[in-house]
Formats: sequence, C-alpha cells, structure tokens
Amino acid sequence: MPRVSWAQQLVATAKAPRRLQRRFTPEAPNELWSGDITYIATDEGWLYLAAVLGMHSRQVVGWNLQAHMQTSLVKDALLMACFRRRPSSGLVFHSDRGSQYCSQEFQDALKAWGMRSSMCRKGDCWDNAPTESLWGRMKTACVHGRRFATREQARQAVMDWITFYNHSRLHSALGYLSPMQYEQRWLAAQQKIAA
Repeated sequence: MPRVSWAQQLVATAKAPRRLQRRFTPEAPNELWSGDITYIATDEGWLYLAAVLGMHSRQVVGWNLQAHMQTSLVKDALLMACFRRRPSSGLVFHSDRGSQYCSQEFQDALKAWGMRSSMCRKGDCWDNAPTESLWGRMKTACVHGRRFATREQARQAVMDWITFYNHSRLHSALGYLSPMQYEQRWLAAQQKIAA
C-alpha cells in the first residue's frame, strides 16, 4: 500500500463542498468571501501574502503578510476581515484546498464566526478566479520589475497597493467605481429602500 503523506491526509479529510459554483456576485456585502495566498520575492527570502476578498465589491477586507506559510498566515487574515467587517452568521468562505485552509485550526476559526467553508475542486483555478485576478493585478502594478531588498520594503509596497486598490482602482464590473465607492453606493441605496 502506498504511503500517504501527512499533508495528503489533511487535504483528503478536511475538504469542504464546492458551495461557490463560480457564482462570484453575491447580492450583498459579507455574504461571500474568498481567500488565497501568494508570494513575493525579496533579497531576504519569500514574503507570503494571504488576502480575504469580499466578493460583493471585490474589496480586500483582510490580509496578512509573513515570512512563512503556516496556518496563522491565513487565520490572521481571516480574523482581520472578521474584526473589520463583523459578518453575520452564514457567510461562505471560499478557498483552494491548501493545507492552511484545510487545517483544523482554520476550519475551527470559520465555525467560531458562523461561516461555511467552500473549496475549489482539485486543480481548478477558475473556481477562485476573482482572487487569482487580484494577484495578477497586484503583481503587475507593484511587484514585477521591482527588486525588494527587504521584506519590509515589499510589505510597504503591498500595503500601499491594497490601499490604492480598495479606495481608488476602478473596476469595469463595478460600473467603473472603486470597491469602496461601490459598497458605499450600495449601502446608500439600501438606506433609501429602508426609509
């Protein structure tokens, strides 16, 4: 019988249903979030970025930058999003099947916040297309063609870009509004309906 690694066992036993089904446009904020990890080269070594993307407005609602890819990388990004956004129970959190997202620690954090886990099918990057698109935009705008001497230089570049992206970057899918503008208009429209 072939030997199965610890990581393979973890992924095989902890996977979640594919709840998203490539429906990337929820009707309201904090109904669907997507998470993923990317990495940035520096002269000091890799800097890993975990982000939580609010799918309604495509706003980066949580993030974490570390020199490691341990579960705390993604868990702390999730906690930032939760503390900033205070989502209601029932939110769907979509990710790939990386060991960090499959870990019991991360799955317990989702449950503690009343979230439902959703995961991509194995080897299907299209299931997480909006987050993959975010990485492409970020790397084109602030990583490719640059050399970072330190992780701190890369961290500052990424933080500046996330601020720009959330507040100023226009999206054709959002009617050429930034994520923050789109969400503010949506909230104003909901207040009018309620009045």
